[in-house]
Amino acid sequence: MNSPQPEEMVVVLDFGAQYNQLIARRIRECRVYCEILPHDTPLEQILARRPKGIVLSGGPSSVYEENAPTVPPEIFEAGIPVLGICYGMQLMAHVLGGKVRPGEQREYGRTDLTVLDERGLFQGLNPRLIAWMSHGDRVEEVPPGFVPTARTGSALAAMADYERKLFGVQFHPEVVHTPWGMEVFRNFLYQQCQCSERWTPASVVAQLVAAVREQVGKAKVACALSGGVDSAVTAALVHRAVGDQLTCVFMDHGFLRKGEAEQVVQTFRENFHVNLIHVQAQKRFLDRLAGVTDPEKKRRIIGEEYAAVLEEESRKLGEVQFLAQGTLYPDVIESGTRQAARIKTHHNVGGLPETLKLKLVEPVRYLFKDEVRAVGEELGLPGEIVWRHPFPGPGLAIRILGEVTEERLEALREADAIIIEEIMAAGLYRRLFQAFGVLAPVKSVGVMGDQRTYGNTVIVRAVTSDDAMTADWAHLPYEVLGRMSTRIINEVQGVNRVAYDISSKPPATIEWE
Repeated sequence: MNSPQPEEMVVVLDFGAQYNQLIARRIRECRVYCEILPHDTPLEQILARRPKGIVLSGGPSSVYEENAPTVPPEIFEAGIPVLGICYGMQLMAHVLGGKVRPGEQREYGRTDLTVLDERGLFQGLNPRLIAWMSHGDRVEEVPPGFVPTARTGSALAAMADYERKLFGVQFHPEVVHTPWGMEVFRNFLYQQCQCSERWTPASVVAQLVAAVREQVGKAKVACALSGGVDSAVTAALVHRAVGDQLTCVFMDHGFLRKGEAEQVVQTFRENFHVNLIHVQAQKRFLDRLAGVTDPEKKRRIIGEEYAAVLEEESRKLGEVQFLAQGTLYPDVIESGTRQAARIKTHHNVGGLPETLKLKLVEPVRYLFKDEVRAVGEELGLPGEIVWRHPFPGPGLAIRILGEVTEERLEALREADAIIIEEIMAAGLYRRLFQAFGVLAPVKSVGVMGDQRTYGNTVIVRAVTSDDAMTADWAHLPYEVLGRMSTRIINEVQGVNRVAYDISSKPPATIEWE
């Protein structure tokens, strides 16, 4: 499905920086639509989108290296404001006649910054600031027409050509470690690009509904409904767009959370009056996973079986031409793109077989999780679904380390329910990005009553995050952790030990598999 085309947009050209998604998020937080394109996208394709502004991202290369990624000089003469960040600033200087050299002193982390010119990007900001740096090269001489606008103790930190509305910053305004970075984006978007705040939940819904109607026409659509936020919002969007042309296929693969299947059926069949097929496929999935312990193999098998069931159910529906699924942009990134290595396989990204002769409808593919939640609220989905913590497509199967069995599934399902119940009772659920249990593949000695036990270990995982690209472990109160541990050990058969995961992402991932 093509991306939405709002009246105003900004293009980010991707040079391989780890922070690209954050740039896009910050721009959208300013209520301006933003789209990321490869750095070598032809200029005519960029200009055809009529962007109000262009952002050149950071990247790992050096501009003076052979075959370093670049842009045509004409991009700076198109009359469109351009903001270069880190490598983007160095590239702007290099292409336009400045000098870029390896720095005698590299700058990483928090750095003192002095504003030299309070116009443009620094309007309304203090003259002395703290910025986040991550670079080895430096702009030694600004190009003709540019003036230095900020510096650190060892390097030029920003430059500007006010006449052509070209701006470069050596620091990263998109990260939280540059606490005033949002003001830089606002000054660029509102003052230099003349953008207005039009990227709102209502406008997003209107654009996505229109896009689905245009793509689907009068054809029938099947929606792969998992019960998570993403697929639920997708189903609601598509239903608003095409009504009874949609049939949701809710597949119970046996790896859902406690009570989840019943809630999904009630919400969509009884509240939204959506055509819904509830497929009971628990046994076939469990049979396919017998003896499998490798996490990537689990994901592939579940993805294959998921697609096979979808194909079977779609054939029963007759002339279905489209399959709607809740792919998000972070799913695409973690599954591997031209600029990013694969972190893990997502079952709905590149996992559908060629035999499934359906065209994909992915209305939330270009949205981040917080935007999807806002769209869900705008569509009238109940809060218990909109604000449900993210849940992977393969479900509890990848939160069980080692072989997945019916007995281990039941243990984890009960433990996970206790974790969520205690977090909700403490009023912490909305403060966390995600919380869940993991069943470890180890047993340990314990004592219950006067008896020696050799039981399972449940690991509690709770994190805070804005977008799932980075995450920190949540500092849950000891009394909450204590209640979780006591209840899990007392109420879940075969568990005698509970541990708490205090790893951040990176270097860990949020999920264990």
